[in-house]
Amino acid sequence: MTEIARLHAVPTHRILDPEPLWREVLGQRLRELRRRRGETLTETAERAGISPQYLSEIERGLKDPSSEVLAAVAGALGATLIDVTSQVTGDLRSSYAVTTPQAYGQALLLAA
Repeated sequence: MTEIARLHAVPTHRILDPEPLWREVLGQRLRELRRRRGETLTETAERAGISPQYLSEIERGLKDPSSEVLAAVAGALGATLIDVTSQVTGDLRSSYAVTTPQAYGQALLLAA
């Protein structure tokens, strides 16, 4: 029984590579959308009704915006809230698959 308990204590992912936070991936995605449009922070922030400083903090992953602010920024970038959240979710899934490629398989082996 001690052997089994010890097996369960072994981490199934690399501790050195923590998965990214939602706000970090969201910020990267918003910055990418803004730059693709060739806009400055000020231009996008103005249309979204927020300060350029706040938009910068969101893009750098320092602030976690409310759904209202996120919808306003997405709209200012010509996207919808569902577009942006779907893209971020996809980015997170891709990142998770890269950082923990064997975690799912190991969980199945333990269950068997």
